[in-house]
Parts: sequence; structure tokens; C-alpha cells
Amino acid sequence: MYIKQISIFLPNKKGHLEKVTKLFLKHDIDIRAIVAFDTTEYGILRTIVDDPDKALKVLNEEGFVAKISKVIVVEPEDRTGSLHELFEILAKNDFNVEYTYSFVMEQDLMPYFVLKINEQEKATKVLCENGIKVINKKEILSN
Repeated sequence: MYIKQISIFLPNKKGHLEKVTKLFLKHDIDIRAIVAFDTTEYGILRTIVDDPDKALKVLNEEGFVAKISKVIVVEPEDRTGSLHELFEILAKNDFNVEYTYSFVMEQDLMPYFVLKINEQEKATKVLCENGIKVINKKEILSN
């Protein structure tokens, strides 16, 4: 139930995002989700791609500092309060959400939410037991 996500450390300078996307294009790597976090000196680009192992290999070969981590992807219900319920379940069960971001797979569908959580296996079980839809890799790559 985990999804491999790549975190790429980049200088916070013009053109570095383009370098990564150009490299992925050159190697036929499909980006499914992408988000950038920044500080004044560097940024962290987090992305979910169709072939994370290949992406990591080509990034390292080109001198990028990158790593793979596992994240949980969920699809909350399309109603007011569903995100609150998700975070309430996690808080009540003593999970720490390190970060989250969302992405949309198809128009008119609810966005998926990526969650980096401590104790991911336990968190996945608790989310499923509480009716939260946890997305698998096939669901992301088949759309």
C-alpha cells in the first residue's frame, strides 16, 4: 500500500526544475505528482513517477542528490470535513504527519493526498479500519 516517492535536493535557483523535468522527459519517465518546498538556499522537489527506481538512477548519474522514500496516498471522501476526519484519526492514534500534499489524477475527481507519516504500516491499517481509502501504486499508474 506504499508508494515510492523521490525527494530531490536542488539549489533554489532559476532553471533547476526544468533540468529535472527535461531529464525525466529524456528518459521517458512519467511524472504523476510533483511538489516543491523551498528555503532561501535550497529546495526539495518531491515527485511520484511511473518508474521511481529508474528515475533515481538517472538523477544520480546526472549528479542530483535524491532519495526514495515510501509514502501513503489516500483519497478522502468529497464532502466537507473529510480532511479533518483524516487528520483527527491520525492524531487520536498518535501518528505524526511529517508533510502532506495533494494531486489530481482525473478531472472532476477528488484529489489524492500524499502523507509522510511515522509508523506507516500501522497508520495504513488504522486508516483502512476507519474507512479511509488508501491508494495503491496500480491505481496511480493506470490513470
